[in-house]
Amino acid sequence: MKKTYLETSQLMILAGALLVSILIGMALPVFTGLLGDSYAKLAAVPALFILGGLFIFNRRLLLLMIFFFRASGDIVLESTRVGGTGGVGLGGAINALIILIAFLFVVEKPKLLPRRVIVPWLVLMAVACAGVVISPDRGAAIKIVLSLSSYFAVFICAFYVVRSPEDFRSMIRLMVASSVIPALYAIVNTALHARGGLAGFRLQSTFGHPNIFAFYLTLIISLGLYMVKNKAFALGQFKRFALVGYMVGLFGLLLLTQTRSAWIACFLLFAVYGLLFERRYLVYLAVLPLLALLVPSVQERVMQLDAGNTVQTYAKLNSFAWRVYLWESGLKWMSVSRYLTGYGVESFPYYSQVFFPLAGSTKWGAHSVFVQWFFDTGIIGTLAYLAVFFQVLRMLIKLHALDRLGAVILICTLIEYLVVSASDNLLAYLAFNWYFWLLLGMGCSVYFNSEAFQREQVKKPRAARPAGVQQGLRRA
Repeated sequence: MKKTYLETSQLMILAGALLVSILIGMALPVFTGLLGDSYAKLAAVPALFILGGLFIFNRRLLLLMIFFFRASGDIVLESTRVGGTGGVGLGGAINALIILIAFLFVVEKPKLLPRRVIVPWLVLMAVACAGVVISPDRGAAIKIVLSLSSYFAVFICAFYVVRSPEDFRSMIRLMVASSVIPALYAIVNTALHARGGLAGFRLQSTFGHPNIFAFYLTLIISLGLYMVKNKAFALGQFKRFALVGYMVGLFGLLLLTQTRSAWIACFLLFAVYGLLFERRYLVYLAVLPLLALLVPSVQERVMQLDAGNTVQTYAKLNSFAWRVYLWESGLKWMSVSRYLTGYGVESFPYYSQVFFPLAGSTKWGAHSVFVQWFFDTGIIGTLAYLAVFFQVLRMLIKLHALDRLGAVILICTLIEYLVVSASDNLLAYLAFNWYFWLLLGMGCSVYFNSEAFQREQVKKPRAARPAGVQQGLRRA
């Protein structure tokens, strides 16, 4: 039986490799003809062969390379897109590879995945696929579902890349290191804009939007805090000093993104840390906002919330009042009969020109994951979405007994994500979501592979144990 299983796994790997080779071979002539004289698009061709080679010979190395360089990739990957903003490029190939790698991981070793966190994901994906069927804009809906599939795939990959606390710390180092290129690019970008003044300037670095860069920075700063305060990293005095200085620099870049929700999320993270671990951080937090307000661009961004709260035109509305007006317009327009299932994935932008008086010729997203997901997939989809976070949160709470600081940071990150999702399109920020779901998957994997989890399964009745755990206990 074991031999048969191994042979089946090997055949699946060979089939996956063959499929990738065939797809690249079929697409290459067409793709090359569409490239024109673009150097970035021409460079994508050898990059595809490198990715394909790594996929066949070393999938783990390929994953690590993708996770290291993905934070620096939005600008480069966008330049390889063929067919305009709605076309495909090297980024689509990388997304497909991530999904395929996750699939092969599961086929090889399905018992490494805990059902309790995977089942909610499968329900969510089923709801999303059903939403594509009824969507009025299936092209856009398919793109969103493919992005959601890649988040699920990254979450799955975390369970195969991280199997121990040592693996967890190694991946934390890699994620923090991934920010070096975006940080350096951001410094150069700021210096170039500083010549003409920074009024109205929002830093986005290598990302497609300042908000994505801001939430990524918040995530990296939280991981930097974990590295500085966790003795298991064994940082020397110089490395600790350098990392703290680097975090201060990232704080400065975060201010330049002009993303208020990211500022608040970062503030709350350090407030929770101060309350639970070191009270002196609360003193720092009382002083730092006052210093930040001395920066003219920060002061202007905060003061904007005091004006533009009356609905007239978009130009006279501040960003939050505009969002509220958009949400009210969409939810009032919804039929009660659609509350359960919604109108289909990506239906909110499609119908926004109908229900939103300020839409003009633009298809506006909801700027809220919850509003858009409720409009698109109804109560069923919203509950399925929240169930994913609920199950992950349950496992992270149990991680607290093994790694108190790590669990607190991961739980804060999860809660911040949900809070920010109420007023932003976080679900559409692909690069940030990859790092977010990778991190949460890593935390869940550490607990799932711990002795504490095994002891928990021993206490359960035999029928309540996952099949893989039962077999592992019998072997023990």
